[in-house]
Amino acid sequence: MTSQPTPTKAAQAPGEPGGGLQAGLKNRHLSMIAIGGVIGAGLFVGSSSGIATAGPGILLSYALVGTLVVLVMRMLGEMSAANPTSGSFSAHADRALGRWAGFSIGWLYWFFWVVVLAVEATAGAKILEGWVPAVPQWGWALIVMVVLTATNLVSVGSYGEFEFWFAGIKVVAIGAFIVVGALAIFGVLPGVDAPKAGLDNLTGHGGFLPHGPGAILTGVLLVVFSFMGSEIATLAAGESEDPQRAVTKSTNSIIWRIAVFYLGSILVVVALLPWNDPSIKDKGSYVAALDSLGIAHAGQIMNFIVLTSVLSCLNSGLYTASRMAFSLGQRGDAPKSFARTTGRGVPMTAILVSVVFGFVAVFFNYKFPDSVFLFLVNSSGAVALFVWLVICFSQLRMRKIIQREAPEKLVVRMWLYPYLTWATAAMIVFVLGYMLTDTEHDGRETVLLSLLVAAVVLVIAFVRQKVGAGARSSAQPVESGAPEETRAEVGA
Repeated sequence: MTSQPTPTKAAQAPGEPGGGLQAGLKNRHLSMIAIGGVIGAGLFVGSSSGIATAGPGILLSYALVGTLVVLVMRMLGEMSAANPTSGSFSAHADRALGRWAGFSIGWLYWFFWVVVLAVEATAGAKILEGWVPAVPQWGWALIVMVVLTATNLVSVGSYGEFEFWFAGIKVVAIGAFIVVGALAIFGVLPGVDAPKAGLDNLTGHGGFLPHGPGAILTGVLLVVFSFMGSEIATLAAGESEDPQRAVTKSTNSIIWRIAVFYLGSILVVVALLPWNDPSIKDKGSYVAALDSLGIAHAGQIMNFIVLTSVLSCLNSGLYTASRMAFSLGQRGDAPKSFARTTGRGVPMTAILVSVVFGFVAVFFNYKFPDSVFLFLVNSSGAVALFVWLVICFSQLRMRKIIQREAPEKLVVRMWLYPYLTWATAAMIVFVLGYMLTDTEHDGRETVLLSLLVAAVVLVIAFVRQKVGAGARSSAQPVESGAPEETRAEVGA
C-alpha cells in the first residue's frame, strides 16, 4: 500500500509533447466554472414543465435535488481535495471499488456528455437559425461545434477563458432577474405595474401543492437532470494552479450557489405569475415572467441567455468528455493515444474522438430523431444518478484509505460519515425506483435503457479485467493516481 496518492500528470513535464496536462486554469476560471457549472440550459428551458406539474411545490422538488447534489458534491470534494485528478470520480472509483468501476462509470459519463453535445448543439442552432435564417440549422450546429472544438484544441486556458465569460453572463443574467423580480414582487420596481405578482401566488391558486404531495417526487424527476455539471469543477481542478484549494472552495460554495441560482430564481418565477398561467407553458417560465413585467424584447433577451448557457454547456461538455477520455487512456482503460498531449498540454486525440461522436449524434438527431437519437438520449438519461451513486460508494471506501495513508489530506470532510453517505445513496436508489413507475414523462424508459447500456459496459469491464488479469499482474501499470496492487487490494 502506498503512503500517498501519486501526483496528477497536470503537474509533470509541462511543455513537452506527451508530458501530460498543464496547470493552465487560473483561480478566476475555476471560480466561474464552479459557479456556472450548476446553471445549465435545463434551468431556463425545463423549469416550465416542472412548475406545471407540481405548482409552487416545485420549490420543494428543487430543494430536494439541491440537497442531494450538495451531499454528493461534498463526498466528491473530500476525495478530489485529497487527490485532484482529471478523472475525478472515475479515478476514485477505480481505486476504491475496483478497476471495473472506474472503467464503467468513466465510459458511461463520457457517453452522457457526447450525447449532450448533440442536444445542446441542436438547441443552439435553433436559436441562431431564428436570428439568421439564411444559414440552415445543421449549418449552425456545425459552426458552433467546430468553433468550440478549436477553442478546446488551443489550450486549457482558452477553454477556461471562454467558460469564464459564458458563465459570467449566466450569473449576471440570473442575478439581475432575481433582483428585478424581487422588486416587482414587493411593488417597488420603478415604472413597472405587475398586477399578477405577489407572494400570494405561492398559495392562492389551489394551494402550495395543487396536485398533491406526490407531485413533488414527479417534479424531482423533471428537474434532477438540470443539475448535471456541478462536478465539472473537480475535473478541471487537476489543471489549475492550486488543485486542492480549487476543490475546497468549489465544494464549500455549492450550497449558496444552488440556493441562489435555482431556488432563488424559481421562487421569483412562481411569485411573479400564478403557476397555472398559460404563458408559462407557452413561452417558458423565465420569458413569461419577464413578459409579465412588460420588459421589451423579453423573449429575445432570454434567447440570448439560453444560447449562452447552451454554448457554455457545449464548451464544458467537450472539455469534460475529453478529460474523462484522457483519464481512461492514462489508466489503460482506453487507447493509449487518448492519454497523449500536445506541447500545450492538450489531449488532442481525446478531444477529436469526443467531438466526432458528438457530430455522429448530431447527424442522428437530424436524420433519425424519433428512433436512434431518442434511444441515445434516453439511454444516457439516468447516467447522472449512476455517477452520484458511484460517488457515494467510492467515498465510503476512500475515506478509510485516506485516513490510513495520508490523513492530513482530509481538508474537506463529508458530514456525519458514514450515515449521511448511506442516506444519500438510499435517496438516489429511491429516485431511480420511483422513475420506474413514471410512464407519463418517460422515466421508466430512461432508467431501463440506461440500465441496459450500463449492463453492457459492465460486462465489457469484467471481461477485460478477467482476460487481462494475468498481463496486468506482470506488467508495470500506467500512472493513474494509485498503483495497480493498491487498486487490486481495495477493489477485491
